Amino acid sequence: MRRAYAVLLALCLGLFGALATAGPAQAAAQTITNGTQFTDTSGNVVHAHGGGVIKVGSYYYWFGEDRNADNTFKYVDAYRSTDLKNWEFRNHVLTQSSASELSTAYIERPKVMYNASTGKFVMWMHKENGTDYSEARAAVAVSSTIDGTYTYQGSFQPLGQYMSRDITTFVDTDGTGYMVSAANENYDLHIYKLTADYTGIAGRVANPWAGGHREAPALFKRNGVYFMLTSGATGWSANQQQYATATSLTGPWTSWTNVGDSTAYNSQTAYVLPVTGTSGTSYLYMGDRWGNSFGGTVNDSRYVWLPLTFPSSTSMSMSWYPEVTVDTAAGTVAGTSATYNTLIARHSSKCADVTGQSLWQGAQIKQYDCNGGNNQKYWFKSVGGGYYQLMVRNSSLCVQENASTVTQENCSSSATTQQWSLTTSGSYVSVASRASGECLDVSGASTANSAAIITYTCSGATNQQWTRGT
Repeated sequence: MRRAYAVLLALCLGLFGALATAGPAQAAAQTITNGTQFTDTSGNVVHAHGGGVIKVGSYYYWFGEDRNADNTFKYVDAYRSTDLKNWEFRNHVLTQSSASELSTAYIERPKVMYNASTGKFVMWMHKENGTDYSEARAAVAVSSTIDGTYTYQGSFQPLGQYMSRDITTFVDTDGTGYMVSAANENYDLHIYKLTADYTGIAGRVANPWAGGHREAPALFKRNGVYFMLTSGATGWSANQQQYATATSLTGPWTSWTNVGDSTAYNSQTAYVLPVTGTSGTSYLYMGDRWGNSFGGTVNDSRYVWLPLTFPSSTSMSMSWYPEVTVDTAAGTVAGTSATYNTLIARHSSKCADVTGQSLWQGAQIKQYDCNGGNNQKYWFKSVGGGYYQLMVRNSSLCVQENASTVTQENCSSSATTQQWSLTTSGSYVSVASRASGECLDVSGASTANSAAIITYTCSGATNQQWTRGT
C-alpha cells in the first residue's frame, strides 16, 4: 500500500513539475484578415508600424512604431504571441523620456536582435530630429530582457560619414550581425557588418545597387541564398516592390526583380519573418499600408501580411489574398483564395462603388461608372446559412446596412447588418440584408453617378437587380 502511494505521489509530483515548467500551449492555426488594423488581447489597436519580429522560446515578439498625432515618436511598443494573431501588449520598451534627444524625434523601423555572446537584446532604428529628415542617423538601444526597458545608446551616422534612413538588421547562421540602411538620399543601400556585441558598425560590406533609389529593406536567408526585398522611394505612397539575391552578402548581387503587383497590394515592406515548425519553414511578408497615404497618420495604418513563395532557389513571388492562415507549430503560411466580383445595377449599368476609393469606415456605397477599380470589387465571403459578407477589395472592410445608408465598416462575423442573401432570377441577382430583409437598391432608380445605394423593401425592380461581373 505504501509503495503504491509512493508511486502515485511521484507521478503527481512529476506531472506538477512538468506543468510548472511547461511553456505556453502549442499554438493552433490562425486566420488573419489582410489590410486591416490589428487589435491586441485587450482590444486595443496594435501599434507596431515599420516593425520587426524576433522569436524567443515559444513566443514571437513584435516591435514597432507608436507615434503621436503629429507623427513624431511616442514609443517603441513590444507585443508577443505564440500564433501570430493573438498579440499581448508587453511594454513601451523605448519612450520619449528614454533620452533627451528622443523628446522630439522621429524613430522609425525598430528592429531587435539577440546577441548570444553577451546575452543582450539590441535594437537598431532610424532616428531624425522630429522636424525634418536632415539628420539621417542610426540609433541603438540595449536591454537584458526581450520586452524590458531598453537603454538608449545614442545615434550616429555609420562610420561617421554615411546617411542612414530606412533600416533593417539580420543575424547570419554563423552569429554575425548585419545592419542595412538607405544612404545618399536613399539612392544607395549599404550593408554593414556589426561589431561583436551588435552595438556598433565594424565596417561596410557592400553598396551593391548604387543609385538604385530603394528603401524599406528586408533581408533574409533561405537555403543558402540571401534575399533583399525593398520598395521604391515614393514617400508614403505605395509602389513596386523589388528583390535581389546573392550567395554572399558581399556579392555579387543580382539586379532588381519585380515582385507582387505595382503597389505591393498597397503596402510597403516592413519585415520578412521565417516561420519554422514541424513541416519546415515558410516566409511571411509583413507590410505596412501607411495611414498617411489615405489622409490619416502613421497610427491609422493597416497591416498587409502575405505568404512568399519560391518558384526556384533564387526567385520569389507574392500574390494577394484577403486572408492568410498561419500555423506556427507546423511552420506553414497559406493564403485564402478569393474571387472578386463587381455589382452592376441592371437599370443604369453602373457599379456599386466605395466613394472616392476611401479606405475609411463609414464611406458610403454609391453607384458610379464601372472602371475596374478595387473599390468596385467585392469578395462574397460565405458565413454559413446561405449568407455572405461583401468584403471590399481595396479596403478589406465589409458592406453594411444602416438606417438610411449603406457603408463600409470593419468586418464583424456577428453583425447581421453585414450579412446578405442572394436570390438569382435569370442572369440577375437581388441582394437582401439578413437584418432587415430589405434589398440593395439604387435610390430613386437614379441613373446618375454618385446616386446612393440604400436598402429598401424588395420589389424586383430593375434598380434592385444586379449582375455579378468580373
